[in-house]
Amino acid sequence: MRVIIVDDDPIVAMSLKVILEAGSGNASDEKIEVVATGSSGREGIDLYAQHKPDIMVMDIRMDDINGIDAATEILSSNKDANILFLTTFTDDEYINKALKLGAKGYILKQDCAGLPEACKAVCKGQIVYGSKVVERLPDLLGRSSSFDFDAYGITDKEQTLIELVADGLSNKEIASKMFIAEGTVRNLMSSVLSKLDLRDRTQLACFYYQQIKP
Repeated sequence: MRVIIVDDDPIVAMSLKVILEAGSGNASDEKIEVVATGSSGREGIDLYAQHKPDIMVMDIRMDDINGIDAATEILSSNKDANILFLTTFTDDEYINKALKLGAKGYILKQDCAGLPEACKAVCKGQIVYGSKVVERLPDLLGRSSSFDFDAYGITDKEQTLIELVADGLSNKEIASKMFIAEGTVRNLMSSVLSKLDLRDRTQLACFYYQQIKP
């Protein structure tokens, strides 16, 4: 797993590098390699283009270009980019923007010890939120009281898939919960994203909290 860290404090960036590379665990775990570190949004954009990492771990408040704007630019030309925000800020505006633009997670620096596991989860297709963010998702994203699944042609099985994706489960975990093959999960996912005109599972999770869950 190749990771880039972008944080405006070089000491923090190096500390995160140590945490990540020490967090590979036993021999059966995927090795985590920090291929580069940056200290600004612009540098993060350039480093992503240069290295195309598996995950970009990025702060939000930085010089020149903030993390939100940098992520937006990266995702505009790399729609499958895995961007995980790690920040000290829990501002509603930041969290909302991060989730809606398609970031794969938003966790706080006080929880940085769990960063290796968060990165592994993102690589498995999961969406990672810090506990404080999870508690606030309903209020942050807003929710309507009902949703007309029939209008979009969403089947019962697809409804279940949407709920499990919103809970942060991986394809393998969804397959186990629904007693279906992982290939079937992928097919259902493609069908749902097409029907709702969404790009990926992150947008689907946001859509769930915005439009579906009462």
